[in-house]
Amino acid sequence: MGWNERVIKEFRENNGRVGGAFEGVPLVLLTTAGHRTGKPHTTPVVQLRDGGRHLVFASNGGGPEHPDWYHNLLASPQVTMEIGTDEGHVKPFATRAVVLAGEERDRLYERQCDINPAFREYREKTTRVIPVVALHPLDLSADSERNRMIGRQLIVHHNELRAELAEVRAAVQAALTGGSATRPTADLSRQLHRRCLTFCYGLQLHHTREDGSFTAFEQHFPHLRPAITRLREEHRTVEHALARLERLLDAALAAETDDLPALTAELDRVIDGLEDHFTYEEHHLLPALDPRP
Repeated sequence: MGWNERVIKEFRENNGRVGGAFEGVPLVLLTTAGHRTGKPHTTPVVQLRDGGRHLVFASNGGGPEHPDWYHNLLASPQVTMEIGTDEGHVKPFATRAVVLAGEERDRLYERQCDINPAFREYREKTTRVIPVVALHPLDLSADSERNRMIGRQLIVHHNELRAELAEVRAAVQAALTGGSATRPTADLSRQLHRRCLTFCYGLQLHHTREDGSFTAFEQHFPHLRPAITRLREEHRTVEHALARLERLLDAALAAETDDLPALTAELDRVIDGLEDHFTYEEHHLLPALDPRP
């Protein structure tokens, strides 16, 4: 387990608190979409509360380059933030990332330097301007039209994932009927691997963002808590299935062969659960987002 993974594990197990070099330092976990792969990446960073928003700083320890998470949020500003809560456990929040500029950026970075002098050292070590990013948590009480837009976007995402899953399943079926059922060519093996991983990353990111959005649903629509509890549990079940699928793909690619029947069986398990999950989610969440008759 690497350094980041140890910090993330300790953070989640201790309601956002970690020891060592970060003892007493306010941290937040950011999950962003890789700007090249779309794969979800989680990173612990220092935060500063500023009213209802959370500020994070792309200091990279004063290094010459911006950190990867900053490039990721520039490409996709939908960021899932995890923080400790008064409920005694870490919770995810869906946020929109906004890069600050000008006087506001300078003033807030200086405030952070006053709180934590290490950030003044980071500024002195690099020639780049260290970005300051404001994370705005999703608020479902603010705008009913935006809520309806969120509902429409949920349907779009689900249909995109349904279509991608159908394409993956068709590619595996074509491999099964187009030659050896257990030993496709190395090139076909790599193609299936890429296609399946692209789908897995997209679904993982979708569920990570939904988990953050569910916190806003729980706050604004408390009657949906039982449904959201079920949806969160289903996310974990799907996550385990995707992990099994990825292990199967990695092992097959390393040997330059795929056990396609095993891959098909694993995909079928994912397919069987996902359609029911999507349908249940749409049935319970969409009426809350758009209560019009």
